[in-house]
Amino acid sequence: MGPLKPNVIELIAGLITFLAVFAALAKVLLPRIDKTLAEREEATTGALERAGAVQLDAQRVRAAYQAELTAARHEASQIRQAALEEGTALLAAVRAEGQKAREDMVAAATVQLEADRVIAEAELREGVLALAAELAGRILGEPLTDLDRARAVADEFFTAAEADLQS
Repeated sequence: MGPLKPNVIELIAGLITFLAVFAALAKVLLPRIDKTLAEREEATTGALERAGAVQLDAQRVRAAYQAELTAARHEASQIRQAALEEGTALLAAVRAEGQKAREDMVAAATVQLEADRVIAEAELREGVLALAAELAGRILGEPLTDLDRARAVADEFFTAAEADLQS
């Protein structure tokens, strides 16, 4: 017996055992394997479809976020522009108010200076009149008692002096 001349009974027994195992595998094990492979395929395909759906949803959310971000940037730009315009208007109003206050102060100061000048001029005229009367009294050797006449002469002199200055 050898490999070239096998024992027929053992060969038949081996062949029957092989066919029994093959039939058991074909009837029982292969359908289970097919079923498990189908379930895995279905799970993989379902996961891919869910992943695709999640990706589409993520893209929609991202697009909405981008649109919202763009709108927020636009709104911020408008707010900045409005604030700039409001600030410019406020600055112009404050400048105008300051200019008006300055002009009012200059006008009040001018009026005050003119009033002070008139008062000083009147006081100086009186002082000059008193000094002139005293000097004239010293020159004449007797005091001048007619102050109204001296005042008239001094007013005439000052009027003539002002007329000379203006021409």
